[in-house]
Amino acid sequence: MSSASPPGSAFRREAGASLRLALPLVAAQVAAVGMGTVDTILAGRLGPQALAAVAVGSNYAVLFFIFFMGVLMACSPIVAQRHGAGRDPLQTGAFLREALLVGTGLALLWWLALRLSAGPLLQRLQLPPDTTRMAVEFLHALSWSAFGFSAWFVLRYTAEGLGQPRPILLAGVVGLVVNALLAWGLLFGHWGLPALGAVGCGWATSIAALAMAATLALQYGLRAGLRPVGLFRRSPPRPGAGADSAELLRLGLPIGLILAAEAGLFVMAAMLMSQFGEAEVAAYQIALNFAALLFMIPLSVGLAATVRVGHAVGAGLGAAEVRYRGRVGMQLGLLNAASNALIMLLLAPAIVRLYTADAAIGALAVQFLWLAAAFQFFDAVQVTANGALRGIKDTRLPMLITVLAYWAVGFPVSWWLAFHAGLGPAGVWWGLTVGLAVAAAGLAARFRYKAQSA
Repeated sequence: MSSASPPGSAFRREAGASLRLALPLVAAQVAAVGMGTVDTILAGRLGPQALAAVAVGSNYAVLFFIFFMGVLMACSPIVAQRHGAGRDPLQTGAFLREALLVGTGLALLWWLALRLSAGPLLQRLQLPPDTTRMAVEFLHALSWSAFGFSAWFVLRYTAEGLGQPRPILLAGVVGLVVNALLAWGLLFGHWGLPALGAVGCGWATSIAALAMAATLALQYGLRAGLRPVGLFRRSPPRPGAGADSAELLRLGLPIGLILAAEAGLFVMAAMLMSQFGEAEVAAYQIALNFAALLFMIPLSVGLAATVRVGHAVGAGLGAAEVRYRGRVGMQLGLLNAASNALIMLLLAPAIVRLYTADAAIGALAVQFLWLAAAFQFFDAVQVTANGALRGIKDTRLPMLITVLAYWAVGFPVSWWLAFHAGLGPAGVWWGLTVGLAVAAAGLAARFRYKAQSA
């Protein structure tokens, strides 16, 4: 930040740059999340058994999705710093090709883990046998999406690091449309396709993931902002090329664990909620689903903060500029949190009516949305602070802060407030809020400290 710039002008300039990156990413995130939503809605039209199979299978598979997404998210800060430093784009292309090989290896692990664990785990849930069988078959079909999604993650986060979000949006929309059309055709046997039932949703998502990756790869040959990396150019072997793979995994594994720790916390919160009854679980899912949808906005601001901070570090703009860019990202997250909280507080009854007509579930869901409004601010700070920390390639200590905040504080507090302090289901939500608050405070403090030497 130039010392000659008026504070308001500097904020508008940085906020504008961040939002130009973030807004297309919001739409791309919604498109990706929309795949699971489309599958669930269409499966519901086939009947309650198909809906249960897809819902159970999707909830289990999302933990794998989030973890491997987090690992490959490390492409963004690596590329952002190199791009900010003015490195030869062809070097980025060489990194991208190596990252695609790493992604393929991770996809194989993802595919194996999902296929080998699906049957044994789901059989422990004591679902009806036909539902269990259908869910396992759905997951076996969905397991092939690992290869498409892994390629998509590498291509996507490299494009983000280059400051090119619009191709990501286009590819995300293509994936959503392909998924919706194929899920409709394969579920019910339309357009001459086989009627596979719930399993068709798994195949539709697997094919859509490949379509997303192929669409984005094609744009690396067409878009002016991506073409210079020479994705499709053959290059001779480089000395020490394995260092890129090592850096990707060193940064990425902690990111994957951070995201899995947060996702796992909300899954376990659902398990706690199940102790109070089916209505409480249904209301929790409604509130959480809507909160997750709104969360795409601060998440995208955090992704933009990674790029903006990474560019500043790579360009050697100094610690003051690095701190300023990270701080603006957190401020934008807080501004969005205020609007998200207002939406939940003022429009909760109307939102809930979109999900259910059941009066008892609806009343609980309204209360839960009001409670969810409380943690919007802490969630926004933790996700944008994490994004800024990724920009300076700081992931190990943030991983420890996150895991401790969620699992040594958030989950025990949820359990204690719900079952020992007499707060019941509300206690689960307050425990989540406490965990997110501790994470937000720790990560913001870590960024302030680490950015001093960036």
